[in-house]
Amino acid sequence: MPDRSADKVNILLVDDQPAKLLSYEAMLGELGENLIKASSPREALEHLLRTDITIVLMDVSMPEIDGFELAEMIRSHPRYQKTAIIFVSAVHLTDLDRLKGYESGAVDYVSVPVVPELLRAKVSVFAELYRKTREFERLNRELEERVMERTTELQAAMTKQLELADRLREADRRKDEFLALLAHELRNPLASVHNCVAIMRRAGVTDAELQWCHDVIERQSEQLKRLVDDLLDVSRITQGKIQLRTEPVNLESVVADAVETSAPVINAHQHALRVTLPERPLVVHGDASRLTQVVANLLTNAAKYQNENGSIDLSARREGDMAVVTVRDRGIGLSPEMLHEAFELFAQGERTPDRAQGGLGIGLSLVKKLVELHGGTVRAASEGPGLGSEFVVRLPLLDVAASAEPAPLAAPAAVPEPSRQRVLVVDDNVDAAEGLAMLLRLDDHEVTIAHDGAHALALAAAAQPTIVLLDIGLPGMDGYEVCRRLRTAGFTATRIFALTGYSQDRDKQLALEAGFDAHMVKPVEFEKLQQILAGGR
Repeated sequence: MPDRSADKVNILLVDDQPAKLLSYEAMLGELGENLIKASSPREALEHLLRTDITIVLMDVSMPEIDGFELAEMIRSHPRYQKTAIIFVSAVHLTDLDRLKGYESGAVDYVSVPVVPELLRAKVSVFAELYRKTREFERLNRELEERVMERTTELQAAMTKQLELADRLREADRRKDEFLALLAHELRNPLASVHNCVAIMRRAGVTDAELQWCHDVIERQSEQLKRLVDDLLDVSRITQGKIQLRTEPVNLESVVADAVETSAPVINAHQHALRVTLPERPLVVHGDASRLTQVVANLLTNAAKYQNENGSIDLSARREGDMAVVTVRDRGIGLSPEMLHEAFELFAQGERTPDRAQGGLGIGLSLVKKLVELHGGTVRAASEGPGLGSEFVVRLPLLDVAASAEPAPLAAPAAVPEPSRQRVLVVDDNVDAAEGLAMLLRLDDHEVTIAHDGAHALALAAAAQPTIVLLDIGLPGMDGYEVCRRLRTAGFTATRIFALTGYSQDRDKQLALEAGFDAHMVKPVEFEKLQQILAGGR
């Protein structure tokens, strides 16, 4: 990973309970920022006078001065007009309490129990926003200095400079909208999961109600996973790091998989879906999963942006040496302005309360980039607002003659029969470790749990595991070092798998270099783990 030591932001953690300060420090440690702890409002103010603070994470309820008063004092200082203040509250807050918090200067709330991933996501967003804002300000200062020094030479470019400023303002506006949308899209599934947990805790819950809760949690977890995957895909494509696994692909199977993927959204809106395919197969050279993602995104988009009981037409046809896939809906349509911006990152049509589930505005951008990686094109068409939309994807056929025969379908991989294993689960997230261990024990595996590297090494020596499921972001000794020490200690035949939230190519390379057998990104489907435990990869 790149060295960001000179670009770290200062994060002030304020709480009168040392244990909570330590927990916040553990949750945020992997972000690599400068964490400063204060055990009282007075100590916090002393830090604020000595150090430039970017983010303040503080408890609402503190002796002497509560969080609201401290936030007002911070906001009153000219240096901290734009400092991000996040309140942590262990009690239920009324709307009036939240309003008071926002009026005192807070930008967000985190409820107890704190979800580490959510806290890291919120803090990292504000940290990156600070860095980007600082970079924008630096660029603006440099541009202003150049204009002052070379006024005569730059007369012809002032128009261009104004356009750049407009683009920066537009980018800043979209950034603000995106942060608001991201918070909304995260809160909705989290609220559903939270409600289900509350139901499951009640006495007398029926089996049918429990099954409903399980289904909701599974659906909402998948929604959160898709949000994260889409964000990571945008990052990888933008940086040119995405790699296609290309092979001859029959578009009929792509359409079938895309329909299956988007069916929950289509059915939830009670839309009618009509699929039209040609008699002769359409075979392209591409990545089947990515092409499925393209068509599924278009179908999901069509489902979300029209009223209930609408209709969607999906068709595939041949035009010369091109395969043409069309998705047409009878929805809200696109204005001429939105037609021009439809495929830009974070672009959104009008977002009214009844269409709050519109997503993050990255689906169509992903579609365009993935289609272009396949050598194709995509265009949008609409006769105007309220008149529906049409999206047309064109992909080069692999070979007109070869595509006359359907591509052979690979036989499904056989899943080996499970055998009882001695499994060591290492994760500093207690809930994640205990939940995984419970699932493994239900399959009759012998499981031990460690929450840090030193404990993991001691347990490994005692339990002699055949498989280790090892997190990377551990306190003190990270997972890479734990793996290296296990290999050095003689655990050469033990299969060690990285089970982590770090998903970049560099993370995978570091895992292999440290001695891991494979790198898996959380959350991992349990069926995949069962296959690994049975001897697969």
